[in-house]
Amino acid sequence: MMRAAVLAVLLGATAVSAFPIETSLRPVARPGSADGQVLVATDALASVLRPKARPAAEKSTVVAVVAPEEHEVAPEAVAAEAIEVASATFVLPQALRPIPRPKAVTEKAIQRRQMQQRGAVCGDLSIQGDDIGVVLASTFGCGVDSAVKVKSVSGIALSQPSTMDCQTAKALKNWVDNGLRPAVGSKGGGVSKIQVMGHYVCRPRNNQAGNRISEHGRGRAIDIGGFTLKDGTKISVLKDWRTKSNGKILKAAYAKACGTFGTTLGPNANRYHQDHFHFDTARYRSGSYCK
Repeated sequence: MMRAAVLAVLLGATAVSAFPIETSLRPVARPGSADGQVLVATDALASVLRPKARPAAEKSTVVAVVAPEEHEVAPEAVAAEAIEVASATFVLPQALRPIPRPKAVTEKAIQRRQMQQRGAVCGDLSIQGDDIGVVLASTFGCGVDSAVKVKSVSGIALSQPSTMDCQTAKALKNWVDNGLRPAVGSKGGGVSKIQVMGHYVCRPRNNQAGNRISEHGRGRAIDIGGFTLKDGTKISVLKDWRTKSNGKILKAAYAKACGTFGTTLGPNANRYHQDHFHFDTARYRSGSYCK
């Protein structure tokens, strides 16, 4: 009897414990839930939690929506609109491909190179020499930004390669064409060489200490002592300025330099210019200085 009672109690306990084992696998509502609903994983919930695949791009564009900022710009002032931005597949090839140069620019570059190969400087075939670029100097006020070394002008050789800037080189060419050649004419077959006594050099005016830097120190001046004709005749400023025949030629050539250059100085200027003409392209507000 006693054994039967104990067996019955054990069987009852087993039966009671079977129910909690089955229901313990089901999630229990968290404390504080109003209705005690239980979150159950279903196919519908899984479809919500699973990220959706991005739609395939139909156009090669990226769309950005710009929304108005609160408290800064009124909503009606900046409407939210889609701004189409070209995609990388369209922009990058265009950005990396250089824009073709205009034909005129290309032709000008080719012409300039051909002239340089022939020895032309300052963009003028009649001015022959070498481009030497920047000339530096330790003295303040001296130096040349874009210098050239001129060897001949309009077919007339210089006695020594002369360093100057292009403005001075072009002024020299202008004087040779419109001053020197007409003044000499056909005498002795014309001019064959120009005697250069000075060009670029960093020094004070008239080589006098304390004076301002000469235009020679800026590559803007050239000193001419005379010239040689094709028949070998030499005409000198020092020897022929006050003579009747050659003096007339020198004075005519010198007069044409006034206005072509910023400064023209000759034997009548002072004792420092008895043996040469000083021509420079100084920039004077009041105009050329000729003496």
